[in-house]
Formats: sequence, C-alpha cells, structure tokens
Amino acid sequence: MTYLEKLNILAEKEKQAEQGGGAERIAKQHSAGKLSARERLDLLLDPGSFIELDKFVTHRCIDFGMQEQKYLGDGVVTGYGKVFGRTVYVFSQDFTIFGGSLAGGHALKICKVMDLALRTGTPLIGLNDSGGARIQEGVESLGGYAEIFWRNVQASGVIPQISVVLGPCAGGAVYSPAITDFIFMAENTSYMFVTGPDVIKTVTHEEVSKEALGGADTHAEKSGVAHFVAENEAKCLQMVRKLMDYLPSNNLDPAPLKSIQDPIDRKCLEIAKILPTQSNQPYDMRKIIADVVDQAEFLEVHSHYAQNIVVGFARLGGQTVGVVGNQPSCLAGCLDIAASLKGARFVRFCDAFQISLVTFVDVPGFLPGTSQEYGGIIKHGAKLLYAYAEATVPKLAVITRKAYGGAYDVMSSKHIRADFNFAYPTAEIAVMGSEGAINILYRDEIARAEKEKKGTEVRDRLAEEYKTTFANPYKAAELGYIDEVIVPEQTRELLIQCLRLLKGKRERVPSRKHGNIPL
Repeated sequence: MTYLEKLNILAEKEKQAEQGGGAERIAKQHSAGKLSARERLDLLLDPGSFIELDKFVTHRCIDFGMQEQKYLGDGVVTGYGKVFGRTVYVFSQDFTIFGGSLAGGHALKICKVMDLALRTGTPLIGLNDSGGARIQEGVESLGGYAEIFWRNVQASGVIPQISVVLGPCAGGAVYSPAITDFIFMAENTSYMFVTGPDVIKTVTHEEVSKEALGGADTHAEKSGVAHFVAENEAKCLQMVRKLMDYLPSNNLDPAPLKSIQDPIDRKCLEIAKILPTQSNQPYDMRKIIADVVDQAEFLEVHSHYAQNIVVGFARLGGQTVGVVGNQPSCLAGCLDIAASLKGARFVRFCDAFQISLVTFVDVPGFLPGTSQEYGGIIKHGAKLLYAYAEATVPKLAVITRKAYGGAYDVMSSKHIRADFNFAYPTAEIAVMGSEGAINILYRDEIARAEKEKKGTEVRDRLAEEYKTTFANPYKAAELGYIDEVIVPEQTRELLIQCLRLLKGKRERVPSRKHGNIPL
C-alpha cells in the first residue's frame, strides 16, 4: 500500500468519525432545537483552536449484536482548545450515537482529558447530552461513571470544572455535573433528573412532565441545581465563555487581569440615590454593585434561585472579585436556608481559587418560621458562617444599612477575620431592630404605658432612643469592628486600594486533613 493510499484511509476514517451517527440523526438533533456535538465545540472555543483526541475509539461490547454497531468516537468528542486565548480541556457527548450513552470506551476518553486537565492545571468543560449508562455494557458503564466521579472530586478546588447540560441527562449522567463548580442549562432542551417521569409514575404514581421535573427553569428556580440558564444552546455556550473570562486556570494561577477602562477614583454617585431614606424600604442591591464595579459589569450566578442573596463575579481595578450581597428587595434580605446554601457554595469556590471576596451587607437577620426551623436553618445557616470563617482570600465588607444579630456576624464581619470592614452613615449595627429590642429592654415600662393608654407614645420614644444609641455604625467603629465609616461615593476607590494592599496576603491555618462543614 502506497503512502498516498494510507493518507486516503486516514482521511476517510476522519470523515467517518466527524459524521457521528450520520446526517439523518444530526438533522433530527437540529429539528429538536439542538446542535451537534461538534457544532457546540465550534461555538464554545476560539475559531480553529480545537485539537481532537481519541477520534477513532470504539466500544468493545459483543453482546446484544453490538459488534455490528460500531461508530468511531463512541459517542463523545474529546480534546482541547482555547477560550479567549487560554487553553481548556473539553468533552462533548454525541446524542446521535447511542443517545450519548456512556460506555467503557466513552468513559476512558473523558477520563483521559480529565487526567490531562488536572496534571496541567487546565480548566475542564463538559458538554453533557446523554441518556445515562449504556445498558448493553452493564457494569462496565457503571464503572466508567464512577471513574469520572472520582476524578471530579480529585479536581475539585484545583481546576475550574464547568458542566453544560444540553439534552436529557438522567441517572448517573447527572452526578458528575452535580460535583462540578457550575452548571449551565438551555431552556426547552435541557433536562436533569435522577429518575425520569415514567419511572416516577410507576413507583410513586405521580404524573409529571420532563420540563416540570427537571427542566432548566425548575433547576434554576426551585432546586438550585443550575447556576445559569440561557434561552438556547448558542447563548448558553456564549455564557460559558463569559464566565471563563473571570476565572483563573487553576488554584495557583491568578485570574486574568484586564486593562482598566474605568477610573479607579471614579465617584459612586448613584449609591446615595439608591439607598432609601427609610430603613424598612426595599432597594435593589445589584444597582449598588453595578455603581461600584468596573464598567458596571456584574456576572450574576444563580440569579433565579434564593433571590434574597446576590452572588456573582465582577472586576475592581481590572481584578476579578467574587461579590456577595444581601438583597433587600426579596424577603427584606433575610438569610434563609436557600440563601445560606447559595452563598456558602459561592464563597467556598472563590476561596478555593484565590478570588477576593467583596460583601455588601444589608441583613435584618435569619428568616423566622417553622418551615425554616424544621428544614434545618441552624445547620444550613452555619454553612455560610463556616464558608466565610474558612476563607483565607482577601475579604472586604461594606455595611450599607442593616446588620442585625447573628447575621451581622455571618456576613464577613471583622470577628470572622474580614480584612477591611466599612460602613455607610446609614448603617444600623445592633443585636436586633428597635421594635424587638425595646419589647425586651423596656417590657415593664411599656406594660405600664399600655395601662395608662400611652403605649404608642412611649413605644415611639423608646424606639427612637434605641435607634439613636445603637442603630448606627459608630459604636462598632469605636470598638474597632468597623475600620472606617465612609460616604458611599468613596466605595469604589477604597475597595480597590484595599485589594491592592492585600495582594500579598498570607494566612496560616491549623494543620488538619480537612474541616467538617455542617453538611
């Protein structure tokens, strides 16, 4: 055989591999509003940057007539490419081949890029479109899943792991995304569930649609499984690129530093207009964040879930920061179970990848009620406390208004080792609000006033006295718990100065295998 003939064989095999399950199945994928595995990679990666690995791998199953059904690539495209010029490892499952089901060869391909990503300190992005384990291969497919799960855990906190769910993912196919750092879903085409609607109907007699059970909106709003949702696959993949631009390649490298288009000393003139004059009036914390960060660009994470707390990425002076803020426009900014989980997960991610934390505090406390207590608010609220106390990255906090009770402690207070704590003159730092406080402090006096028909007058006077004495930032500043009471327009410049001061921060922690977060 001549050299040219050998080249022709190679070209034919490459063409065959790139066809996936064939033109008819790709057309069916398109008719369902979905892209092919390779089209997705084209949108995710910088043009011309993708290098494929294991293009000719096939399955090894000889049962159920599978030896007659072999496809090059075995249902997943793997390799590496670039996102904004930085290398990432990728895999993209191909639903046109056995429904993207995971088999032994399929799993080995994914494991290979996961190993390479971990060894080289390179992010991993998985495009998931799989019906789960390939039944024909039995325990080999289950073993393949476990190998992937193990690698997800080893890579956790070392390299960013991003999961993009772009089809029906069931059973074992959902556990790997659950271990990774961020999950993206597309509306109307993405589904995640441990057991599908048919199984649920058989076992529990419940009738539920795929969308209601495990659609993008369900996981974005109710379960909190999905961090980002887009209206279609193309926009979803663009969102992945946007997120990657904020993140470092690994836990030792810094996040990309961007050139500063926004003046460091720019005054934050909108904040004074945003903050209401009355302490019980709502406002949107995202507007304050936008007024402070570079070019008002804020990539919110989990925007549809636990909306009483806001988390996301921004830049200050060109440097990536993780931003956490209570949201007074939802549940008055109270911390509840969902908000505590959302905040804790985000804080721990930032700490793992050396991303500084900036916290905007306006919290009246933990949400009261039997549903919260029965649901374990004590345990779940402690997760957020644990995350902040555990974090050793630079931590800055700005109290914009309320900081009451234990929630004051939790939200990056000086007592759990925040580096710089600021407060606006509008800040109220106290054990509780004035109404609750006077009911305890002046119970007898109020009771006497009630008998004398002067209850309202006395309550108003005592509440005002309490506010004057305690509902301000100055007592905390006297004790050194607040480093400086600042005017809002100074916020941006001060935060950037502090981040630069803390650039070389080093903090020693007790020697231990790991802590025991209250899971």
